[in-house]
Amino acid sequence: MSYTLNVNGTPQTVDVDGDTPLLWVLRDTLDLKGSKFGCGMGLCGACTVHINGKAARSCITPVATVGSAQVTTIEGVGATSVGKQVQDAWLRVDVMQCGYCQAGQIMAASALLAKTPRPTDQDIDDAMSGNICRCCTYTRIRAAIKQAAGIPTTDTREA
Repeated sequence: MSYTLNVNGTPQTVDVDGDTPLLWVLRDTLDLKGSKFGCGMGLCGACTVHINGKAARSCITPVATVGSAQVTTIEGVGATSVGKQVQDAWLRVDVMQCGYCQAGQIMAASALLAKTPRPTDQDIDDAMSGNICRCCTYTRIRAAIKQAAGIPTTDTREA
């Protein structure tokens, strides 16, 4: 079946089964490889994208449910001011180690800051819960989120 998706501000028509996960449409049909397959059950966060500005797990989102929603991927999030701030902070803090989960981490962090520009530690914990980093860069992730939000930190573990 044919679906027209709005991905990163551009209408994209794809011919796939309606139950095809959005992740595979993005990666295999639209050649947007930034969102990663991790668990296939929406548990790890590697596949996180924004659907109408909210973080969503693309591995468990059937393409038929997307409709006319605005889908933003890691390839497009830097076009938003919040996404750009988060990406820049990620580089300044040197968050990445292996990098596999980082697209999902950045997407979750961008959704958080778009909704809550000055998040508390609890806000960060809640928003980032379920985004797994096997390299355990969690303190650098928190530091980058705070830096992107303009929140000073005195915790040397978050520098």
